[in-house]
Amino acid sequence: MTDEKKQQFVLRISQANKTEMIVILYEMFLIYLKDAEEALDKDDIRSFREKIKRARACLNELTESLNFEYELAGTFLSLYVYITKLLVRADIHKEKAPLKESEKIISRLHEAYVQIVPEDKSGPVMSNTQTVYAGLTYGRNDINISTDSDTNRGFLV
Repeated sequence: MTDEKKQQFVLRISQANKTEMIVILYEMFLIYLKDAEEALDKDDIRSFREKIKRARACLNELTESLNFEYELAGTFLSLYVYITKLLVRADIHKEKAPLKESEKIISRLHEAYVQIVPEDKSGPVMSNTQTVYAGLTYGRNDINISTDSDTNRGFLV
């Protein structure tokens, strides 16, 4: 995952509600899977394992966020456990097939949650976050990107 993509995720996470957080975790998981596949193609086993480890961290976060007051949580738990097993198999045997199967499952869940996001009217999970304003200004020969954020960040001395 590129540094630019990480910054985009940080900004999205700071403004996301509960449903958007799940969508973001799914997207991060899928990116780490793609990165793992690319590392395996290059025979970079160290990077391959690191990307699988990060994908599993996303999956662990999704598992921990399950609300077992709802019956559907058990189904999601079963899926997440199955995907974890697939990732372990991919890591041990250095295979792409388990990664592809994991990607297929999470992609479907991601699509479903993307459709649910507009229905979730709750506020952001994180409060007291930094507000960032960004814009472009056009010069005679170039384009300037400018950002302005509150340096106070909610703390007063």
